[in-house]
Amino acid sequence: MEDFKRWIEQAKRDIKIAEYNCNGDFFESSIFYCQQSVEKSLKAILIKNEGKLLKIHDLVILGRKTNLPNEFLKIISELNSAYTKARYGISINKIPAELFSKTETLDFLNLAKEILKWAENQM
Repeated sequence: MEDFKRWIEQAKRDIKIAEYNCNGDFFESSIFYCQQSVEKSLKAILIKNEGKLLKIHDLVILGRKTNLPNEFLKIISELNSAYTKARYGISINKIPAELFSKTETLDFLNLAKEILKWAENQM
């Protein structure tokens, strides 16, 4: 149970970092930390249920393994994609800092908060 709590506490901190970055218009960094919070929330549940850490970063796989409600599965797939663009998405015409809007970022931030709340309730 201690491991679960530590992972949840770090997921909460990642949400705070995501909020801070969103408020500062660093949307790509906010999205990165939204993904990190969701990943840690889901891994906390796996650690609690299976007693071990699954070393993958795909939120959809983690979501399925934790029985995340279906309403979240499609959206976390979109967060997976946004995370990759935020981290590595340098293209011909844009850098990651130019790829995301505040509205989109706030949607991912709200998603991460909902999943964190859901994970906490799995305790």
